[in-house]
Amino acid sequence: MIVGGASGMGRACGLLMNRLGAELCVLDVAEVDYPVKHYFKVDLRSQVSVDEVLAQLTERFDVVLSCAGVADGTGGIMQINFISQRYIIENLLANNKLSSQASVVLISSIAGLPWQQNLAQLKDFLGTASWQEAETWLADNAGNDNYSFSKQAANAYVASSALRLMSKGVRINSILPGPTDTPLARANADVWLGFGHGYREAAGINYLLPEQMANVMVFLASPAASGVSGVLLPVDAGHMSSAITDSYPEPAIKMMLGLE
Repeated sequence: MIVGGASGMGRACGLLMNRLGAELCVLDVAEVDYPVKHYFKVDLRSQVSVDEVLAQLTERFDVVLSCAGVADGTGGIMQINFISQRYIIENLLANNKLSSQASVVLISSIAGLPWQQNLAQLKDFLGTASWQEAETWLADNAGNDNYSFSKQAANAYVASSALRLMSKGVRINSILPGPTDTPLARANADVWLGFGHGYREAAGINYLLPEQMANVMVFLASPAASGVSGVLLPVDAGHMSSAITDSYPEPAIKMMLGLE
């Protein structure tokens, strides 16, 4: 299953999985332009829409790639970026729709790096047991209905779910992409593609590509990564590590990590 498989990194995952011979089920509000076994149109802002799709699923899944995402300024950003995708994963678990030794991989972001500094609040949010409770929590805790909090929540969810899911034979990981040339990033180019310009210039590289993210996600989903779970893997060409060690000065990254 690919949630958000019509464009960007999700589409790159679909194309790669196709080449590897997978049978794909894609959930997206937009149509897909490559062959899939099942396609379901879904509005991730709506629990009703998601429930309608979940009710139609009859097969068990070996892999779930959770790739949907929108930027700040989009209505329902927390529902799209996190609440719906957690809801889908938990529904599949509860209804025995994940196969033995299944793997779940989410797309988080470097923007979610402050999650450890915000862990108490994130644990409180993740303690919500339903879609409605999560929405109520957001209404009661103003200022968290944004892109950064959605990615912090994804990071905390992956880290805190590793033991629980492993006890059921399921691995869960996420990638933290650096600036990547996707349609969503181009639509927010000043912020998304502007970040890290100096590092890329110093390293002599360009933006990362959706295919590079797909390669890592598919690896994490595969038996080759059978010992890996609960990992938040930066895919940023070394930007974060260089900032931590001051090999390249990037105060924003050190601040997000609580190092400044």
